[in-house]
Amino acid sequence: MLIGEVARRSGVSARMLRHYDSLGLVRPTERSGTGYREYSADDIRRIFHIESLRSLGLSLREVGRALDDPDFTPASLVDDLVRQTLDRIANETELLTRLRRIGAAEPSGWDDVLQIVALLQALGSDSAGRRQRAALSSAAGDPMPVEALVEAALSEDDPNVAGALRWALARSGDGGLALLAQGLGAAEAAVRKRAVQAIAAIGNDAANTLLHDALTNADIVVRRYAALALGPHGVADTIPTLIDMVVAEVNDVDAADALSALAGDPACADRIAAGLVAHLDSGAADSSARRRLTQALAGIPGSAASRALAELAQDEDRGVALTAAYIIRLRDAGDSGGR
Repeated sequence: MLIGEVARRSGVSARMLRHYDSLGLVRPTERSGTGYREYSADDIRRIFHIESLRSLGLSLREVGRALDDPDFTPASLVDDLVRQTLDRIANETELLTRLRRIGAAEPSGWDDVLQIVALLQALGSDSAGRRQRAALSSAAGDPMPVEALVEAALSEDDPNVAGALRWALARSGDGGLALLAQGLGAAEAAVRKRAVQAIAAIGNDAANTLLHDALTNADIVVRRYAALALGPHGVADTIPTLIDMVVAEVNDVDAADALSALAGDPACADRIAAGLVAHLDSGAADSSARRRLTQALAGIPGSAASRALAELAQDEDRGVALTAAYIIRLRDAGDSGGR
């Protein structure tokens, strides 16, 4: 079969067939009566083998080796092709994500596009300083897709950069809350922590709704950050978690401050006092924890807290007794000053 007929039937152009010939991949093995080189049935089968291997992503050099090297092992080549394909997919996915983010920012001209690209590249920089400047630049008004800010905030482990990213997200409104909410359910504990911190920094009604739901999150770290954010806003459901934080000595000063803010409501004050006393009387708290619980009572007004402090001033633990007595003197001095 002459080259033109082979090209028509195989779908491989005559030019490509000549290229295969020049590379030694497929050389016609027969001659016509007029001297033209003809492709045999075996030649045509080899052409289809070549095209099949090329469809897998092999280069012509790899195709030749696969067909002619008796020691060739397909498994290793397939593994290489899988890795190359995964890398290519990752690169294309990254490009697609970048293009979508640029589109979401609604650039008005090429200058905006170039600026967004520069900011996106800066957010992905190995330099913490450059990432921080990009976050601050975005917060200052430069266009930055909120999706990029969320992704950066959920992956950032440098505390200074993370703070700048949370600030930028807070200034961008609640556009990133849906993505941050997904972060609360992430498999990685660090991502869940960053998500709740970012939501707390936004601080609007929609964010507080997410934080209220987070009070029952399976991750204790998420519950604690949600409680710290909502407690000062009078959310009574935070009381158990805040008291537990005092006991566990985890952000205990902040937790005590939040309890003090909640105690501005008399009903909450009595509930907080009862909760603190319950832990003091449970026997489960060690001496250090009992002192912290006693100190937390200092910020709780009302008769229930006062009665508890009076009893604690007689506690067998001298450290607890001295702490309670000191708090009572301060409360008495405050009452005297107010008269």
